[in-house]
Order: sequence, then structure tokens, then C-alpha cells
Amino acid sequence: MAEHPHGHHHHEQRSGTALRGAAALTVGFAAVEAMGGWWTGSLALLSDAGHMLTDGAALALGAFAASMARRPPSASHSYGLGRAEPFAALVNAVAMLVIVGALAYEALSRLQEAGPVIKGEWAALIAFAGLALNLALLRRLAPHQHDLNARAATLHVVGDALGSVAALVAGVVIALTGWLPIDPIASLVICALIAVSAVRLTRESVHALMEGVPRGLSVEAIGREMASVEGVLSVHDLHVWMLSGSRTALSAHVVVGSMHQWERTLRALQRCLQEKFHIDHVTLQPESGARPLVRH
Repeated sequence: MAEHPHGHHHHEQRSGTALRGAAALTVGFAAVEAMGGWWTGSLALLSDAGHMLTDGAALALGAFAASMARRPPSASHSYGLGRAEPFAALVNAVAMLVIVGALAYEALSRLQEAGPVIKGEWAALIAFAGLALNLALLRRLAPHQHDLNARAATLHVVGDALGSVAALVAGVVIALTGWLPIDPIASLVICALIAVSAVRLTRESVHALMEGVPRGLSVEAIGREMASVEGVLSVHDLHVWMLSGSRTALSAHVVVGSMHQWERTLRALQRCLQEKFHIDHVTLQPESGARPLVRH
């Protein structure tokens, strides 16, 4: 049996740094936007501020999970603490759904009753600043999409950006026409955007916690590529699962024509799996093709 771990901590460290920076900026502007929403009377702006505050906490939680995932394996956690990443992503998704419920309730209440006077021009200006910040954060997170927490953070920021667009539109409409119902309507649009992101993130994080095959990978395709490596006769008992948001593990039994050439075949398999599928934790059991095989 041979195991081939690749260096992965530098990926998690960079994504963790990006998440910490994004969290600080998001929480800071959420405070500004909340004060602006209170001053202008805009529920859409307050909704976006609440969304950004939740997202800031989520990003901070993601950064903490990335830090946990960098800890080395121990006697009690032989694979390390990489599962902290999908667990944090799941907590983030649930928090987003709770926020959606509260904001949607307030928006529906405002549609039924007359809301306060809203300073549309200032609400639009603050929302525009929020949109600019979110676009900058998306650019900062773009290089780290191999990581589940970074993808979760990107979903949060995309939702923030769309929420800022909705708040911006509401502010402009109110400034130009004075039509106040656009504000709670924009809040409901923001809620719908958050809900879509939260459901998608919940599905992905649960899939990771259940040791599912990472998205974009096919066990059948991986098996075919492994079987095409020189010296390999066939592959069976092939398993692929997520160790963390950025690490994928694989184990398999490999039937080879010559056990004497196993070291060379192993290196070729490791190179194939790393280059074509980015699988960095590989455990392979060689079997000689000269003896009968019991397949499961």
C-alpha cells in the first residue's frame, strides 16, 4: 500500500488570509450601511446591511475554519480538522436562512402599512458604495475557488452585491418618483437572492460532510484514466471523497502486470491524479494480475 500526500496548507493559508480581509471589510461597511439605512429610513439598505453583517460573521467563521483545517493530524483526528470547513459553511447557510425570514417579515409588513419617509438620494449613494466594495471583494476571492469556504464566501459576496444593486435601484426610484413601495419590494428581492444562495450552500456543505464525491469529478472518469496508465491492468474498489473544502482523497486497488514495476507505476498514477483531477491525498493498494481477484 502506498500513500502520497501533497502539500496543501499553502492553499488553505492563502484562502484564510483572503477570508479574514473580506470579513473585516464586510463588517466595517455593514456598520456604515446600517447607520445609513437608519438615517435614510430605507429598509432595503437596512436589509443589505443585515445581510452584510451576517456575511461578515460568516466570512470570519470561514477564516477560523480554514485555520482549523491547517492543523496537522493527531492521534484523535488522523485526517486533521479539515471537516471544520464544510461544517462552517453549513452554519453560514442556516444563518442566512434565518436572516431571510426576519427581513421578509419586515418587508411584507411595510407593504401593508405606510413606511417612513426615505431619503432616496443618500440611500442610493450608500448602496453604490456597498456595490463597489462587493465587486472588489469578489476580485480578491476569485483566485481561491478551489476551496469550499472561499466558494461559500463568494456566494455571500455575490448576494451582497445583488442586494446592493436592489437597494441602489430602490433609492434611485424613490429619489426620482417618490414611490415608497419599491423599498420593501427591493428588500424581498434581496431575501430571494439570499435564500437561493443559502439553499445551494446547504446542499454543497451537506454533500461534503457526507463524504460525497467533489463536484466536477466522476468516479468512472477517474477509473478510466487510472486504468489507462502504463502498467495498470484494471482498477477496482475505487473511492473518492472530500477531506475538506480544498482537499480530495482517493483510495483504490490497482491490478498491475508486474509488481517489480510498481514504484514507477505508482508515480505515474500519482502524477495523473494530481495533474488531471487535483487529488492530493492518494492511497493505492497494488495487486498482481497473475492471481485471481475477488471483486466487490
